[in-house]
Amino acid sequence: MAAEAKPPGRGECPPFLWSFTTYFSEGFPYSLIRTVSAVFFRDRGMSLEAIGLTSLFGLPWFLKFLWAPAVDAVASKREWLLVMQGILVLLFALAAPLAGLGNGPTLIALLFFGASFIAATHDVAIDGYYMEALDSSGQARFVGYRAMAYRIAMMAGAGIVVTVGATRGWPSAFFGSALLLATLFLFHLLWLPRCEAAKGADGQLSRRALLIISLAAAGLVLAFAALAPTLPRPVGAREQSSLLPLLAKGNPTAWAGGGLLLLLLGFALLRKKIKAWLQNKQQAFFGRAFLTFLDREQIGPVIAFIMLVRTGEYLLSAMTAPFLVDLGLKAHYGWISGGIGLPCSIAGAMLGGWLIARYSLKKMILPFLLAQNGTNLLYMLLAFFLGDFLAVNTGNPAPAGLGAGNLALVAMANAFDQFAGGLGTAVLMTYLMRLCAPNFKAAHYAIGTGLMSASSLFAGTASGYLASWLGYGHFFGLSFLLSLPGMLLLPFIPLPERPEGEGTR
Repeated sequence: MAAEAKPPGRGECPPFLWSFTTYFSEGFPYSLIRTVSAVFFRDRGMSLEAIGLTSLFGLPWFLKFLWAPAVDAVASKREWLLVMQGILVLLFALAAPLAGLGNGPTLIALLFFGASFIAATHDVAIDGYYMEALDSSGQARFVGYRAMAYRIAMMAGAGIVVTVGATRGWPSAFFGSALLLATLFLFHLLWLPRCEAAKGADGQLSRRALLIISLAAAGLVLAFAALAPTLPRPVGAREQSSLLPLLAKGNPTAWAGGGLLLLLLGFALLRKKIKAWLQNKQQAFFGRAFLTFLDREQIGPVIAFIMLVRTGEYLLSAMTAPFLVDLGLKAHYGWISGGIGLPCSIAGAMLGGWLIARYSLKKMILPFLLAQNGTNLLYMLLAFFLGDFLAVNTGNPAPAGLGAGNLALVAMANAFDQFAGGLGTAVLMTYLMRLCAPNFKAAHYAIGTGLMSASSLFAGTASGYLASWLGYGHFFGLSFLLSLPGMLLLPFIPLPERPEGEGTR
């Protein structure tokens, strides 16, 4: 149960600041594990086929719904946040010396796979903390800050860390990343507000359990550091590739996404029996977390909407970078994405949060989704208009220049894409937060984001085959059509607003 709302105390930072720092610290590890690692592995000579196996790093973000109820039931969100953040600092600091070893890629692959479980739990704690610390109005008001911070963190990983790794060496890049995250950890330890009430007699036991988890994780890190130099060197590219047919037959991430859906369907079909049983089993926190998520109006359309609403966006985002490279804009990608796209993304997220708080989620959700998915049509027109350049420059080591006018068109399309993406992120974050029951905020948000992320796996996997088969222009048009089912579900789902009488914190 959340503590009563109160203004920041002496020595505590205000919401606009901690919402930024916590979500930067959420996005930064994700960027290191999912994006920076792929560049590091390629730079160290790992085959593309082997790099493809790093998709397993995404598995915990699909599975986090399984342990998210523990974040609600054990200790406080603030304690979980700090413990997971501290462990991540240790893991990324350990990656620095490992990056210089001959068998560094194999060791860091193992390390990052373990770190992905910690980072996914860290995400659950931050999302839960945000919802504990702010009421519905505050959540909408500051959603722009959190979206902005997350996107800046992703850019810091993909831009700054990769640049340091390529120019100063990967040990420096990983050590600098650990130092940045350690700075955020100390800031949160000293100034992050305490917003949750004590959990009664179980509070001390909860803290002891969390301490045991922390010590166990730290022990594993130290043991790994001691054994790392003695581990064998990675297998060669040919041996790595030979493992792919066996691993590719069963995609664990796909099974996780499907498993979440089947689990929720099972709860939905048996919810009356489960509800009656749980009335006599008050300690069954995990079961009640899933049941309360499903015990709402029109849950079928709600689940369908969550899974389908970002399909078009996921298809587009998977192929945007290859499209720009095939246009011959590899040398321009950095300033288009960072110099123009990032500010527009921040502006979209900030404006989106403000408009939702000002005019309500119900009025803003359709315009924002139309803007987000309308980008697909913009890229379709751009692909057809620049089709001649695609034909000449795809795979060309010395691509022909597009000219200043065409380059400006591409930059403006990317700017609108990022701006509309910020609007869409703001509205979808707000929607998921308002689906969460008060006693299961972390668990319900994890279930919602897990369902939403499930479509990204299938869309991302299919995008390359579809773009290759149809060509970019027709592919972008198809991606818009696949965004329509999610938007067409809007009339059939409840759109919760902030509860009556709930004041601003």
